[in-house]
Amino acid sequence: MKSSKISYSLLALFSPLVSATALTYRLPPNDQACFYSWVENKGAKVAFYFAVQAGGSFDIDYEVVGPQDKIIMNGEKERQGDFVFTATDTGEYRFCFNNAMSTFADKFIDFEIAVENEQRAQIPAKQGTSPEQTSALEESIFKLSGQLSTITRNQKYFRTRENRNFSTVRSTERRIFNFSVIESLMMVAMACLQVFIVRFFFQGARKGYV
Repeated sequence: MKSSKISYSLLALFSPLVSATALTYRLPPNDQACFYSWVENKGAKVAFYFAVQAGGSFDIDYEVVGPQDKIIMNGEKERQGDFVFTATDTGEYRFCFNNAMSTFADKFIDFEIAVENEQRAQIPAKQGTSPEQTSALEESIFKLSGQLSTITRNQKYFRTRENRNFSTVRSTERRIFNFSVIESLMMVAMACLQVFIVRFFFQGARKGYV
């Protein structure tokens, strides 16, 4: 019973240390979208993840800008990215996506912005609990947190692969259908052309016979 109370208190303490935003956004062609996150403490870890789920060649331009308009990282025609950097300044960080490369295709982007402090929370002291037990429980909680983070990243990766493969399948189905329609029209046109040529020959033969 005591261990369960300690676990609940640990989870309650860890939850305020991380602030995250996970969204799916549709970016029109020749457009740019920026999202903002506020960092209150220097040395905080900022995690930035994105993946293009659908649209065009599944690529996008991105840029991360700090409070002093300093470019922290950027890239062109990237399909996905998973970055972690240390915030050297407090203030507002800007995360931008640019779809200027595309002239007609919308891009669907999954992205997540998380701000996490490096400092660990202190476990409240409980009566009848030794420091060794508390430390072991704390390490178990952090191991579980790391494993959950790994599972989450794997799920994001598999979701991205599934969406891209499904988009490829739909594109292939559309192409097969279009080629089938074109092939049918060409066969009808060839049949009509053959009938016209045969009738032309017979009409010419009749005129020569007469």
